[in-house]
Amino acid sequence: MNKGVDSEKLKELYLEFFKQNNHKIIPNAPLIPEEDPTVLFTTAGMHPLVRYLLGQPHPLGKRLANVQKCLRTDDIDEVGDESHLTFFEMLGNWSLGEYFKEDAIRWSFEFLTAKKWLGLDKKRLYISVFAGDKDAPRDEESAKIWQSLGIPKERIFYLPKKDNWWGPAGTTGPCGPDTEMFYDTNKKPCGKDCKPGCSCGKYFEIWNDVFMQYNKTQEGKYELLKQKNVDTGMGVERTVAALQNKKSVYEIETFKPIVEKIKKISKIKSPDEKQEKSIRIITDHIRASTFVLAEEIVPSNVDRGYILRRLIRRSIRHGKLIGVEKEFLSDLVTIVIELYKKDYPNLEKRKKFILDELKKEELKFRNTLERGLKKFEEIAKQVKKIDGKNAFLLFQSFGFPIEMTKELGNEIGVEVDDKGFKKEFERHQQISRVGSEKKFKGGLSDASEQSTKLHTATHLLNEALRRVLKKKDLVQKGSNITPERLRFDFNFDRALTEKEISDVENLVNNQIEKCVSVTREEMPFGEAKKRGAQAVFEQKYGEKVSVYSVGDFSIEVCGGPHVKNTKEVGEFKIIKEESIASGIRRIKAIVK
Repeated sequence: MNKGVDSEKLKELYLEFFKQNNHKIIPNAPLIPEEDPTVLFTTAGMHPLVRYLLGQPHPLGKRLANVQKCLRTDDIDEVGDESHLTFFEMLGNWSLGEYFKEDAIRWSFEFLTAKKWLGLDKKRLYISVFAGDKDAPRDEESAKIWQSLGIPKERIFYLPKKDNWWGPAGTTGPCGPDTEMFYDTNKKPCGKDCKPGCSCGKYFEIWNDVFMQYNKTQEGKYELLKQKNVDTGMGVERTVAALQNKKSVYEIETFKPIVEKIKKISKIKSPDEKQEKSIRIITDHIRASTFVLAEEIVPSNVDRGYILRRLIRRSIRHGKLIGVEKEFLSDLVTIVIELYKKDYPNLEKRKKFILDELKKEELKFRNTLERGLKKFEEIAKQVKKIDGKNAFLLFQSFGFPIEMTKELGNEIGVEVDDKGFKKEFERHQQISRVGSEKKFKGGLSDASEQSTKLHTATHLLNEALRRVLKKKDLVQKGSNITPERLRFDFNFDRALTEKEISDVENLVNNQIEKCVSVTREEMPFGEAKKRGAQAVFEQKYGEKVSVYSVGDFSIEVCGGPHVKNTKEVGEFKIIKEESIASGIRRIKAIVK
């Protein structure tokens, strides 16, 4: 085993391996999906590639690989064990309609076991494949390929759809069986049925090859796709932990400095089981919060801001559980930035914003935490189940996210009426937490006719703002599109006047009325910049990019989707213009 491999070395080896196998390396996309309104965060490396998985040609070809930063909260209750994380880095390689199971599996095996690469002991490698059901057959093909590589039948497990099937993340779209690779940690099995997929921690899942060969229709049928794709993912942190023979991911070099700092602040040298869990939760959550804040998301009670607030406040409460009564998160953020600034320079660039917003949130919650905990204890003593009204009181008056109230309840065996809380939430005319969770679970990018119109309108809006406000350095700071409306964030230091809003609308509608052609070209990024194409210049781009032009009015680096002519867009109307952060404005608009 290559025990000298740390996170940086693993990423370097992985990209070099796939370069040698004729893959083009694509850039690490933002944590906020630009083209997918159905998810709050980039939860997998495939998100920025949705259009290409659905058939649009990628500028760099059919074989791609990268390192992608990801954030998921569906397993947040598991954080604190040996391997679950909210923020993580994912290594991925893709075939867009070219190679399939044979090559994908062989390359996975070679990279994991060859001495030149990771050198894992293949005797400790366990495999799972899809067991088959009424929708798709048992994946004997993948099992046979693994056997041909020397993995015996007894280390290949057939698991059901919930374990070995990917997607669709929404209700429809590309999906298919996957094969997962697990590394035996040499722990004792938890029982007779202990096998890959078991939550006891004996088997570390380190790689997943998804074979996207089906499309799930609105009717719930699974039809074979014309373009069969491979979508793979390997978690950096889990793989490094396995390579270094660590008991948990929190022992590797990208976590250890944070863990040690928390121990120093809490004055805990040898944590017990509960203290260890709290230390891990804080470590994970502060890392995730730092990266979310770097996207200029601020804590709030809706969508991404709600997730961020939940992470920060949970960190503060777990700090209190291990005896930390003072502000401490800023010290940890500084460590996170130092650890990752080489790969993610945006962290250093936005350090002041990150620290300022974090301090505000920590101060706000600390002011009510003690009183909130007392109120919780007072309520919990009187009832066997905390009803929706009291759960909402804790949220509204003391800032306790419902998940925190439930966690507190679990610790003392008191139930919390989750449904009642949601009803109270809705009664107070705020966005339902259920809606946020549904949205977070995500799905494939919305390429509906209405969303396509709004996407093109966003390009027109971007250029119209630059012209009306006479600000050449005005750039996109965020974008979100649903079939109902577009949302566009941009840098500007004051509210727009009524006349400016009217002028922007008129300029956009003028381009729509002119029936201007929308064209797409592929070119090197340098050429796109020379032509004056707008882009989110803080992110990295590949050797070639897609560039969309709206006549001679607008030119942008973008992945689509777009109408072919502006006449298809309809009438453009701005419905709201507001501030969302210092120097950042937001416009919401519709097309009719």
